[in-house]
Amino acid sequence: MSHPVTAQPGQHGVQPMQPGYGPGPGQPAYGQPPYGQQPYGQVPGQPGYQTGPIPLQYGPPPEVWMPVVQSVPDCPKGLEYLTQLDQVLIKQEVHMLEVMMNWECNNKYKVVNNQGQQCYYAFEKSNVCCRQFCGSNRGFKIYVADNAKEKIFAIKRPFKCFGGCNWCAAFRCFQDEVSVYGKDGTQYGYVRQACSAWKPHYTILDHNKEPKFDIWGPCCPCTVCNQNVEFPVRPIGSETVIANITKQWSGLLKEYFTDADNFGVSFPKDLDVKLKATLMACVFLIDFMYFEDNQQQNNHNHF
Repeated sequence: MSHPVTAQPGQHGVQPMQPGYGPGPGQPAYGQPPYGQQPYGQVPGQPGYQTGPIPLQYGPPPEVWMPVVQSVPDCPKGLEYLTQLDQVLIKQEVHMLEVMMNWECNNKYKVVNNQGQQCYYAFEKSNVCCRQFCGSNRGFKIYVADNAKEKIFAIKRPFKCFGGCNWCAAFRCFQDEVSVYGKDGTQYGYVRQACSAWKPHYTILDHNKEPKFDIWGPCCPCTVCNQNVEFPVRPIGSETVIANITKQWSGLLKEYFTDADNFGVSFPKDLDVKLKATLMACVFLIDFMYFEDNQQQNNHNHF
């Protein structure tokens, strides 16, 4: 009677089994579970690794807008955001055409609160020839719009031949200024350059052209490395600083190669919203008079 011969490891081409490395009973030999089962080593109920292509996001992150503020009594429509704020940050957008070709474009700005939520969007409208040949001395209109792209108020600057000269500001016809008005034409206020020997000097006036605030800048209103430039705001005839406009340092590359600037504006929360809008308008005038030509001057230094 014959007995079956059991093959021994190493004989007749049979390879020995290594302990601990073989698949368990009922499991595939290549590390993949049967269809419909959890991957080995994964706790049931927890998501596994993503097996598809990783989605890529292009462009800037999505804008986060400040929550809508309900109607406020005696507040012009669209200025309700300002009733809730005691400071805003005005950030100018970078135009690559300006950086690469030194071609002056209409400026665009984002207005955000201290939490980074956008409350307004501002954009310039000006003549293309004036932008290229008059530079920062050009006249313009800047419209401030809300998240629905509805224009809330506008800032108008007329062209002045000798605008920007502190001494020439002794004459009314040479004073650089902007006016601020609502979409229905209601006047909100004015920013007017005042005469000064060397320091930048501005006066904030209300809708009746009554002086409300004085703004004095530093003797040399230029941005130095890692330093902010302050423009304190004081009531007429007072030494108490109640608000402040700050040209913020934006980093070496942005300061040197572009004219896109960041400004912070702080003011009392209970200040009249029309005066808050006028202080915001002062930012644009200061930017054009002292910081708008930075990139052009730096480009000229290379030749």
